[in-house]
Amino acid sequence: MDWTSGCVAVIPCLNEAGSIGAVVAGVRKHLPTVLVVDDGSVDGTDGVARAAGAEVIRHSRCQGKGAAIRSGCAWAEGRGAGWVMLLDGDGQHDPADIPVFFACAEQQGAQLVVGNRMGDAGAMPPVRRWVNRWMSARLGRWAGQTWPDTQCGFRLLQLETWRKLPIRATQFEIESEMLLAFAAAGARIAFAPVRVIYLGGRSKIHPWRDTVRWLRWWMTVKREGPFQAPKRGG
Repeated sequence: MDWTSGCVAVIPCLNEAGSIGAVVAGVRKHLPTVLVVDDGSVDGTDGVARAAGAEVIRHSRCQGKGAAIRSGCAWAEGRGAGWVMLLDGDGQHDPADIPVFFACAEQQGAQLVVGNRMGDAGAMPPVRRWVNRWMSARLGRWAGQTWPDTQCGFRLLQLETWRKLPIRATQFEIESEMLLAFAAAGARIAFAPVRVIYLGGRSKIHPWRDTVRWLRWWMTVKREGPFQAPKRGG
């Protein structure tokens, strides 16, 4: 697999002018095509990203991380890419870890590779560590699989599988919805170890507000059943 020609990096971001330039520069050491999806920023994020060598599409207003990811995947598919490398624009994902995802996809034949920060879980803020484990346990039980880190946004996905999935989420819960959808489609999901980087005050995730939103999404999943959980061991 020639990842440099077959994979596009997609970076959804909101008001990350202070960090997006360095993130784009780091990603371009591994992937030449980098798309920044500016989700309604008001701080000049789009200009900084272009100056660093990224292509940019811009939402006129903030639509949410899920909407930005969906826009980015559609753009990458239109460019003929087979894979998308997702990472955040706030500097909390280390572009130096990108080759680990490629190796994991090749070695395990996975259609979705998710970053796993739990090898150094002690470096995560306690509330986020606890919430992540709680969510991961419930999602994994639903899918009949063991998933160590379901909330990491650093991930590699195959577009051929992605385009067939009923992804509806527009906010941060897209990370969970993506996992359930790939699992329900019978796709192979793998987890790759990544560095834990937390920069105080930079994350756009609000621990309580977004947890409440996730819980509402989770209740809808269980009530409406948009995904059929695979049989145990599948």
